[in-house]
Amino acid sequence: MKKLLALLAMIAFAGAAQAAPAPKPSNGQRDSNAPINISSDSFQADLNAKTGTYNGNVVVVQGDTKLRANQVRVLTVNGKADKITATGNVVVDSPASGTATGDNGVYSIGPRMVVMTGNVVLKKGKDVMKGSQLTVNLNTGQAIVGGAAKAPGAQGHGGGRVQGVFIPDSN
Repeated sequence: MKKLLALLAMIAFAGAAQAAPAPKPSNGQRDSNAPINISSDSFQADLNAKTGTYNGNVVVVQGDTKLRANQVRVLTVNGKADKITATGNVVVDSPASGTATGDNGVYSIGPRMVVMTGNVVLKKGKDVMKGSQLTVNLNTGQAIVGGAAKAPGAQGHGGGRVQGVFIPDSN
């Protein structure tokens, strides 16, 4: 479970550089002060809404952590990033932590909360965890994976279930 928490923490890479400075890692942790490189098919700034939106084949890289999505929107408050929203085929990948995928991801920088929704899958080696929503409090290190609510009167299995498969001795 500790390695899955490390995977969850890397989801918040883009906004972490805007938060309080962190010391340089010396034990294999991610460097939140490393430069953040973003590429996309287009970029649109809205000065009135104080947002910047990267559209189409968005790739965000910080160190060895990479986020891919159809769109990434950054909301600023007082000139600093406040909320980062990734939508459409969101994939966060790190060689050290594994891969997280979902339909959408939101990082609220002030409270340091990450929420991924829609077909969330966490993979590390052969270990896999699935649910419909993932919420991570980066201050406390606590993570909650939730299943989809089952429709009233729905029959059968699935729906509101969280699934996990953990292989002993896997990385």
